[in-house]
Amino acid sequence: MKYLKKILVALAVVAALGVQADSNKYDGENRGKPVMPAQINQKWKQECAACHMAFPPGLLPAASWRKIMSGLDKHFETDASLTPQETLEITRFLVENDSNRWTANTAPLRITESAWFKSKHDSREISPAVWKRASIKSRANCMACHSGADKGNFDERSIHIPQ
Repeated sequence: MKYLKKILVALAVVAALGVQADSNKYDGENRGKPVMPAQINQKWKQECAACHMAFPPGLLPAASWRKIMSGLDKHFETDASLTPQETLEITRFLVENDSNRWTANTAPLRITESAWFKSKHDSREISPAVWKRASIKSRANCMACHSGADKGNFDERSIHIPQ
């Protein structure tokens, strides 16, 4: 019994160190889990998914979502303006469900600009030519390779890179 306790304590320490190392791996930019909340805001889903996948709120920190939502009139070269009430409702949903592990002082406007995204989509693993395929089109098209991305599932075992 004494040895079992020591083994369990040792495993707990190793697990804690692993979590700490994982969250530091991306210079404080880490989406954490889960990236999709249990309760979905229908206005967010309706408005954001009208043009692109409604990106799970846990992919970015609150500061990023605030910046994105405050510039909807120039949303990546598109006017995605909403009423003030809609903007407030969606912003509140995104901020309340933001990344729970982001500790960096960064607030990227694009998920693809984050350190963790870049490390997971490293050019040594994914050729730059892959992003140009008609079936993928851009780094922002998560659904091309991650079929469960719209539900917050980015599990590496379910990736399929289309031709």
